[in-house]
Amino acid sequence: MRENELEQRQMEAAKIIAALKKQEGELQDIIDSQVQNSNQMEYLHTLDALDIQQLENHRVFGQKLVVDAINKERIIANTKTLLERKQSEVREAHKKVEVLKKLKEKQEQEYYKSFLDAEMKEIDDITSARHNFR
Repeated sequence: MRENELEQRQMEAAKIIAALKKQEGELQDIIDSQVQNSNQMEYLHTLDALDIQQLENHRVFGQKLVVDAINKERIIANTKTLLERKQSEVREAHKKVEVLKKLKEKQEQEYYKSFLDAEMKEIDDITSARHNFR
């Protein structure tokens, strides 16, 4: 049961990690778009015929990309916080499983010890009975 809880927590953490990687990829796409947009604006500045409308469109798009990047960074920060909490839960569940395993091993050793003690007592009784019978 504790092992199932640990497995469930690990799966949840893995889903969060996958979401985080996706978000970081999206942020990188936004950054790449910003670079591409800046390059296009620079290119438009070098042309003989200056198209103010295109420049304005790129400027507005650049501002949108900045806002998108800031929002994506906030989302990533929230996801990282969630991941830290989930990793803490995984560690706790792992500790519980380990404690349970150690307890089980200890109980098993105690059982075998009591079984061997009972067996030894029985052998001693048999030996004593044979010795007294003679």
